[in-house]
Amino acid sequence: MAPATATTAASASATDRLPAETEVLIVGAGPTGLTLACDLARRGVDALVVEQAEALFPGSRGKGLQPRTQEVFEDLGVLGAIRAAGAPYPLMLSWEGGERLGTWDLIERGTPGPFAPYADAWMIPQWRTQEILHARLLELGGAVAFGTALTGFEQDPGHVRATLTDASGRAREVTARYLVAADGGRSTVRRAAGITMHGEQVDPRPALVADLRIDGLDRDNWHIWPKAPAGAMLLCPLPGTEDFQLFARYENENEVPDTTAEGVRRAVAERSHLPTSAVREVRWASDFRPRAALAERFRQGRVLLAGDAAHIHSPAGGQGLNTSVQDAYNLGWKLGRILRDGADEALLDSYEAERYPIAAAVIEISTGLHRTERSGTDDRQARRGRDTDQMNVGYRGGPLTVEARDGLAEDALRAGDRAPDAPYAGSDGASHRLFDLYRGPHLSVLAVDCELPVLPAGVAALSLTGGLARQAYGPGLFVIRPDGYVGLATHDPADLPGYLARLGAPRP
Repeated sequence: MAPATATTAASASATDRLPAETEVLIVGAGPTGLTLACDLARRGVDALVVEQAEALFPGSRGKGLQPRTQEVFEDLGVLGAIRAAGAPYPLMLSWEGGERLGTWDLIERGTPGPFAPYADAWMIPQWRTQEILHARLLELGGAVAFGTALTGFEQDPGHVRATLTDASGRAREVTARYLVAADGGRSTVRRAAGITMHGEQVDPRPALVADLRIDGLDRDNWHIWPKAPAGAMLLCPLPGTEDFQLFARYENENEVPDTTAEGVRRAVAERSHLPTSAVREVRWASDFRPRAALAERFRQGRVLLAGDAAHIHSPAGGQGLNTSVQDAYNLGWKLGRILRDGADEALLDSYEAERYPIAAAVIEISTGLHRTERSGTDDRQARRGRDTDQMNVGYRGGPLTVEARDGLAEDALRAGDRAPDAPYAGSDGASHRLFDLYRGPHLSVLAVDCELPVLPAGVAALSLTGGLARQAYGPGLFVIRPDGYVGLATHDPADLPGYLARLGAPRP
């Protein structure tokens, strides 16, 4: 496999082919924008994705998918392709010069169980994740307009009027109900909206990241030279490809990494026993200085920020892409409920209220991991595990969270938590999963050890007695949001109609 170099016909980026109106305009075809577009497409929401580049991003940058993101991708119908194109994280192999010092594990390995089917991070280069999401979007009837930049917009209480310009300078105005900035850390949309981003430099030392093909290393390990005189270097084999991802750190804060093919070759030779000739091909290269930054708000009227446009992280801990995907997953169902199911627009207020504190916490985790790696001589101090798998991320205390049960044990599931999976036997005697019930754009109600009340049309429902469902949830009635979190937990059926109506469901 190889990264995409061209992605769509030239006519797709011609401004004269763009629609005059759309419900949601998404700027940026990275993981955030593509995830949101897929989610909206399956909800029947008309969305236009525009991407200034002529093709999908070609690099491996965000290569780790956390267990929670894998659950998101299962719901969106792409996990099979993701798993087929990726692999588990390899063991780290430390080198000193040309001598192997032994292997160790970067992550705390877990065991899949009935409540959490994916236990560990899954490695797949970012360009491949984007190809899979793009293919899914096309399958759902969506498309991306490549070579098309947002060059300005205005908004009023009901609409956003955006100016889109192609590479030839041709411009067209497109009207949308909502505009979503998924255009990265240097977001044009965020700046045009006047939203400030506050942050800090995590590490003043520059770094070089590249995808390359190299001789002389096995593909069974993630190779690391932590004490290289010129600065630490890592070479990670990328599954499903012939490539390795290079990460090389420079100790001189004033140095500018050379991203040319020869510069990458020199970086490898300066930090390892490998000669420059071992690097057969450099396929992509970039330089960066790790930063952490957070937008002061995630919404300005009908303009919403998601992904790196809203928050920037150190790559330590593999949090950036995952948090971005989950921004889109949180936002998608809310836009869908407003635009297709009649939910009040106030539902969008919950987006920032829920995602802002999570972004802030992720920045704290990733910055801490980065500084641990920087100051320690043993990278095993920075193992990833429960702090980074995002399975404990949730919305307790959030504006859409209602916990109406009393006397819960300290470790009990509560409203706002991720809704666990669990197997159960159906009326046909076959084995099913709760994730089968939750999969799709709908709301779900789970009744455990109690009767199901009458529910509105379009709400999936299931009643179970005992078993693993009781072990995971406890007794009660649980409204499961379309993004797989417990919204309402109660014993009283009378609590359901009002709560469901807040999310756009008709009263029964």
